[in-house]
Amino acid sequence: MSPELISILVLVVVFVIATTRSVNMGALAFAAAFAVGGLVADLDADGIFAGFPGDLFVVLVGVTYLFAIARANGTTDWLVHAAVRLVRGRVALIPWVMFALTGALTAIGAVSPAAVAIVAPIALSFAARYGISPLLMGAMVVHGAQAGGFSPISIYGSIVNGIVEREKLPGNEVVLFLASLAANLVIAAVVFVVCGGLKLWARGAVQESGAEGDGGRGTGGEGTGTAGGANPAQPSPGGTATVTAVPTRSAAPATTRLTPARTATLTSLLALVVAVLVFDLDAGLTAITLAVVLSTAWPEDSRKATGEIAWPTVLLICGVLTYVGVLDEMGTITWAGEGVGGIGVPLLAAVLLCYIGALVSAFASSVGIMGALIPLAVPFLERGEIGAVGMIAALAVSATVVDVSPFSTNGALVLAAAPDVDRERFFRQLMVYGGIVVAVVPAAAWLVMVVPGWG
Repeated sequence: MSPELISILVLVVVFVIATTRSVNMGALAFAAAFAVGGLVADLDADGIFAGFPGDLFVVLVGVTYLFAIARANGTTDWLVHAAVRLVRGRVALIPWVMFALTGALTAIGAVSPAAVAIVAPIALSFAARYGISPLLMGAMVVHGAQAGGFSPISIYGSIVNGIVEREKLPGNEVVLFLASLAANLVIAAVVFVVCGGLKLWARGAVQESGAEGDGGRGTGGEGTGTAGGANPAQPSPGGTATVTAVPTRSAAPATTRLTPARTATLTSLLALVVAVLVFDLDAGLTAITLAVVLSTAWPEDSRKATGEIAWPTVLLICGVLTYVGVLDEMGTITWAGEGVGGIGVPLLAAVLLCYIGALVSAFASSVGIMGALIPLAVPFLERGEIGAVGMIAALAVSATVVDVSPFSTNGALVLAAAPDVDRERFFRQLMVYGGIVVAVVPAAAWLVMVVPGWG
């Protein structure tokens, strides 16, 4: 049995054990990386740790630390009320506002994880407050980021168009952008309907006091929750959250007034946006620095913030990505891609490349995967049997829509940012949803963009 096949089988075993025994998958993946890297690939510790995602570790810790402080001092409450006023109380519009916001950020040049890191904690705090499915809100944020991710001036768009130019393939920047925008818009609309978006419309407008504008119950002091004691942050078995009467905190000065701590926190959040988008600073390091400044100034609000960092999520994501790094180091990913690229039937090779891009990207860098797969497609693209423009668009869509996976950077940020949820259950929901996207979208992208022979 080849080393590459052994490494893939071990990954399957990790998934099975984590699912059936409720063991943290990250811890299992670290053990698997040690065993496979040392015994099969003959890697030393430095070679194994080469795949450790240090940048993602810092982003997860920094962003969840900063927003834990924002929740502690009431800044996220203030932002939620501001969002409700912005859409005139129509809670159903908020997921689309978050979709558009992250899309605009990536379209003008923000890296997709940076945009998600900025928007997801606010969006999911809103979801917890108003009984919106966290899966719905998280998916809208991630798909919004990918919808704008391939504009001609975006990071992803510039990289892919550069690869196309380097490989001397025909390309179309506008088609690439519109293909990603349309695909993510359609997926977002489906998720909105399936995860309870229509029920949000039926609830009508929410008054500033938090009561339902169409006859909902009034507020009751400082408590939050649904009638009957249900927790609005907990999704129902069908994937949507409880949406019965949602009395929230009244719009009293304690909630809506800007205290010095909240003003400083809002300034810090704005500084994070400017630092990432304008000065191209690292989102994780910037977030940790701002969190430390706030903790020093208001220690009473920040005392418990470090305990609210999503440490189990950090372990899970870093462990899995370390193992994926071992797979990359030993050539497993290249081995699989070359095997598919050698197939003599161009349309079959095209759909298999889309699936490899989707599956691997669910655990690794989307742009990195495209950078590896586009060159593998060059031989049959040069023969003219497959339209290059459509194939590249299909690969781009397949490799990025799967970023809702909890093992990808964006999915991990959504999982870590969700407050007051059963995190293990939310992880399973994201994993199932990511699996559905991996199974369905590459085939759909191939059918719409490759089979007609565009370009």
